[in-house]
Amino acid sequence: QVHLAESGGGSVQAGGSLRLSCAISGHDVNDYCMAWFRQAPGKAREGVADIRTDGRTNYADSVKGRFTISKDNAKMTLYLQMDSLNAEDNAMYYCAADPHAVCSYTYDYSFVSWGRGTQVTVSS
Repeated sequence: QVHLAESGGGSVQAGGSLRLSCAISGHDVNDYCMAWFRQAPGKAREGVADIRTDGRTNYADSVKGRFTISKDNAKMTLYLQMDSLNAEDNAMYYCAADPHAVCSYTYDYSFVSWGRGTQVTVSS
């Protein structure tokens, strides 16, 4: 089973940027559809973006145009570039792996591996 470990979270002012990384080990990342999720205090977990094995990407409306999901297969790393951050982006961010070619950030039941999360704090 694939193992995931997020990093790159931290505190940033509104309007700033962060890049999250998710180190992948234990299995060939090419076999997995990957996604980022987040969960703010007192709120349900929500999907942010996904990247399929063919490289196609999808984004939640709330982050479209500000966030970019990407994957470096050689480095076995998933990324989430986050620009123009605002208070609504405050959350714990998790990467997740789905052992199919296609997945979606709109649901989480198909994801078999999850990281422990990295905290993003945006101050105004």
